[in-house]
Amino acid sequence: MNLSGVKNGKLMTYCVENNFDMLLTIDKNLMYQQNLDQYPVTIALLNCFTSKIEELITFLPSFKLQVDKLEKHQAYIIDK
Repeated sequence: MNLSGVKNGKLMTYCVENNFDMLLTIDKNLMYQQNLDQYPVTIALLNCFTSKIEELITFLPSFKLQVDKLEKHQAYIIDK
């Protein structure tokens, strides 16, 4: 699945139409650009500086601890 370049509104609609429970992203603007009440999707934002896999994997322990508590129609910032 390649969603690179898809604008945020279309991305959220895609998530809903394809029954996503969660969108894991590094886009710090997404949570401010969308009315999350419209989308029954959880947004988890990895609070990282780059999209390099070496940095992204450092967020996994924190994400795993929080994932069961995250609710739909909400956005969460995941720190290390």
